[in-house]
Amino acid sequence: MFNNINNPFQKVSSSTSSDKNKQQKKEEKKEEKRRLIDEEEQDEVRLGGQPILTDDDVWYLVNNYIEKLKVEHAEREKVVQKLDKYLANFDLQKFMKRNPNMTHPDFYMVMFNETEGLVK
Repeated sequence: MFNNINNPFQKVSSSTSSDKNKQQKKEEKKEEKRRLIDEEEQDEVRLGGQPILTDDDVWYLVNNYIEKLKVEHAEREKVVQKLDKYLANFDLQKFMKRNPNMTHPDFYMVMFNETEGLVK
């Protein structure tokens, strides 16, 4: 009992068995926390389980999106020309590399950001 006075870093063992049980429970909780922290989890969570778009899906959606913008801005000839030029220069492989694992909502956000400057 007085070992703690001479050596403050030495662990004092208790004489009761209930203290040992408490210590074991604490150790088990610590070990469980370590295990949970060390487990690898996905960083991304997909809400609603949206499917990831393929190259064909993206190509179809890009064409459809640009056509709708052209109809919407049909009275503005310069905007229609810019949209035609964007569609002619559209590189599907670069687009897919810049935006991997894209779902439908992601696609519409990206396309809005890319075409916003063209329609203003």
